[in-house]
Amino acid sequence: MAKSLRSKWRRKCRAVKRERYGAKELDRLKKTLAIDENGDVEMPDISEIATVVDAKDIKESSKAKENHKADNTEKMEVDSGRVYDKKTLKDQYGNYPVWMNRRKIMKHKKGRAKADKGTTKTNKRLTRRQKKALKQKK
Repeated sequence: MAKSLRSKWRRKCRAVKRERYGAKELDRLKKTLAIDENGDVEMPDISEIATVVDAKDIKESSKAKENHKADNTEKMEVDSGRVYDKKTLKDQYGNYPVWMNRRKIMKHKKGRAKADKGTTKTNKRLTRRQKKALKQKK
């Protein structure tokens, strides 16, 4: 695939476009950054554009803001939300999660039934052969 003459021609044309647009983009970038042909950068008021701040200062200011907010406002009471069981995937009310569709729920139920079937003991009485087999295993 992708070895036909048409695809080769298209690839060639795209490469030419890439070169042409790359040069245009570079010129536009230089123009926005105000870089001369000499390579000099003219940015006399860079302090107005950006300021350099340490990470420690940012953390301290955010903590101060957080403490100030906590003092002024009371927190809204929020319900604990739904707690889902990992094994059954149901919440405390017996409902499946919203994101789980019907097909997935049915598949999950079927799989759980198979797993439970293997672990539960039957209440049937044992036959003589079964009793004999149990005795021989022990």
